[in-house]
Amino acid sequence: MDAGLKRELEAKVYAGERLTREDGVALYESDDLTWLGRLAHHKRTELNGERVMFNVNRHLNLTNVCSASCAYCSFQRKPGEKDAYTMRIDEAVRKAKEMEDEQLTELHIVNGLHPTLPWRYYPKVLRELKAALPNVKLKCFTATEVQWFEKISGLSADEILDELMDAGLESLTGGGAEIFDWEVRQHIVDHACHWEDWSRIHALAHRKGMKTPATMLYGHIEEPRHRVDHVLRLRELQDETGGFAVFIPLRYQHDFVDSADGKIRNRIQARTTMASPAESLKTFAVSRLLFDNVPHLKNFWVMHGLSVAQLSLNFGVDDLDGSVVEYKITHDADSYGTPNTMHREDLLHLIWDAGFQPVERDTRYNVVREYDRAPSLAQRRAEPQQVWA
Repeated sequence: MDAGLKRELEAKVYAGERLTREDGVALYESDDLTWLGRLAHHKRTELNGERVMFNVNRHLNLTNVCSASCAYCSFQRKPGEKDAYTMRIDEAVRKAKEMEDEQLTELHIVNGLHPTLPWRYYPKVLRELKAALPNVKLKCFTATEVQWFEKISGLSADEILDELMDAGLESLTGGGAEIFDWEVRQHIVDHACHWEDWSRIHALAHRKGMKTPATMLYGHIEEPRHRVDHVLRLRELQDETGGFAVFIPLRYQHDFVDSADGKIRNRIQARTTMASPAESLKTFAVSRLLFDNVPHLKNFWVMHGLSVAQLSLNFGVDDLDGSVVEYKITHDADSYGTPNTMHREDLLHLIWDAGFQPVERDTRYNVVREYDRAPSLAQRRAEPQQVWA
């Protein structure tokens, strides 16, 4: 990067000026990862100090049966396939209650677009889960799923969200975003929910008082300019609604054929390379610098690994998601070593070991509990420390 442009961008960041599309592309072109990290860490420290948030949550995927066949997806199954499944409502409740003793605060539910499962199944499962775990927040369904519910029910998204909220819905999830630019999206997505509907449904949720997450799937066939475009669309929507609580860059995964039937479902992996740790850290940093009106930036550690998750806390990230327990959407694709679950104590030590203060939160980013600050380097060196692989 030209030294003058570098000074200009740094001055804009420290002055709190909004960065432009051209600035975002220029930041991605920089190979000075330390410099990018310093700028992003300055921004995250201005917003969130040395705090790192997490929650105690459980992911539930009620069904992997899906009418779509998105090019990157290893999770979806067609009806009748060997490892296709759909949970009964009592099974979903039983799985959710397995974590009751760990003071679970959130259920995160994302599913396939099941071609025959009736609309009424979805509010019913939320009601049963809320009855079984009244203090647990329900963060459920992507905008893509809500649009699917419109199709199978004949109801509007407005009516659907009202019914789901009446059943206990606290927040939508951020999925279904992938990359919004049609130049890329037409090659990776096989469903009808694109930017116009995704933004319409989240804006509607925001008007109803929800705080929702936004995501971006990166590291496949897109270019940095597509990532910049994706973030700026969300930034503009956030200017209008103020309803996004967090932005979550999600690392695209190859399919390592560890599913029960041995099939590779990822149709683009032969011409793609998964993002390296350095590329992931750059994406977090640039996202933090561009997305100036969203308070939090999350590393979903399942998709990045624990070491990159720790490093990312110095590249703009201030949230490490939660305990997760089971995330079939990623673990049906990869086998590169992230665990299925992290308990509260694991997350605390992960954050302390990186030198930050853990803060447990709820779904709306209200503080549940603040923990002690990280021990000093001298204190940590005084006794053997756990190493996170």
